[in-house]
Amino acid sequence: MNRTQIPSLSRRRQRGVSLFGLMFWAIVIGFFGYVAVVVFPTVNEYLTIKRTVDKIAAESPGTVAEVRAAFERQKQIEYSISSITAKDLEITKENDRVVIAFAYDKEIPLVGPVYLLLKYQGRSP
Repeated sequence: MNRTQIPSLSRRRQRGVSLFGLMFWAIVIGFFGYVAVVVFPTVNEYLTIKRTVDKIAAESPGTVAEVRAAFERQKQIEYSISSITAKDLEITKENDRVVIAFAYDKEIPLVGPVYLLLKYQGRSP
């Protein structure tokens, strides 16, 4: 065989991920994983508050004081509710039904002076 018949490996284009590309994607995926891990507890808290508000509204309490007392009792049972208190609830009546609404902000520190601001709001059906 002469030299012209052997395919040159250096002429073929190599494929794959470089170390720089691998590091870049590891950092990007790691950052989004970190954000997901720190956001998950706040989403869990929101869902717990929403479930609690729906449960209290379904019991159709008579007064605003009863709604606030029921929320405080439930807050003592559910350890994950820490962002709002019974005073933060907006209680109204629509078509002879008690409607409970709430809204709050949650700041999550990410890196140094960078924060992620999440705004949660909900309302009973």
